[in-house]
Amino acid sequence: MNKKKVSLPDLNYAYNGLESVISEKIMRLHHDVHHKGYVDKANLFFDKLTDFKKGSEVDIKSILKNLSFNYNGAKLHEIFWQNMTDKYEKMTKNMEKWIENNFESVEKFVEMFSKTASSVEGSGWAVLGVDNAKNGYIYQVEKHNQGHLSGLRPVLVLDVWEHAYYIDYENRRDEYIEKWWKVVNWKWIEKKL
Repeated sequence: MNKKKVSLPDLNYAYNGLESVISEKIMRLHHDVHHKGYVDKANLFFDKLTDFKKGSEVDIKSILKNLSFNYNGAKLHEIFWQNMTDKYEKMTKNMEKWIENNFESVEKFVEMFSKTASSVEGSGWAVLGVDNAKNGYIYQVEKHNQGHLSGLRPVLVLDVWEHAYYIDYENRRDEYIEKWWKVVNWKWIEKKL
């Protein structure tokens, strides 16, 4: 039997802990159904990859595509949950200085990141990634596995798939994005830089 490669992490807050921005109903659906689905499917495709390594006839292209989609979905969601907190604290001066060095100002950074999230076509993510020199880059990831920039570690991600906000905000993605900043966990992000 194979070890599972991915697991569903517990949240660092109650399902209703982000109620001012994200309802308990969405949190339960998003974490317990959507994220769990990516975890389960990633593990399924890890097992199929193991079968391939043992000589079984499989559709390797399909396995790798599905593994990429589901594994990245699981990992992006792990970061997403940690990017939020029910104990909001203002960013530190060090975090503020890092943002200013990379994006001119906190206001400019929030504007750029928000516009990146708002302009995702269909389903995807806005991402702040950093390179080994701690330079920051904002980019989009379509679906979960298209648009990644090699060599960048995602430290802040915003899920703009409809399942992340539709029950609360319907088609008002920009309102969701604007309110989401109220629960950003700057302390965790600063540690990941």
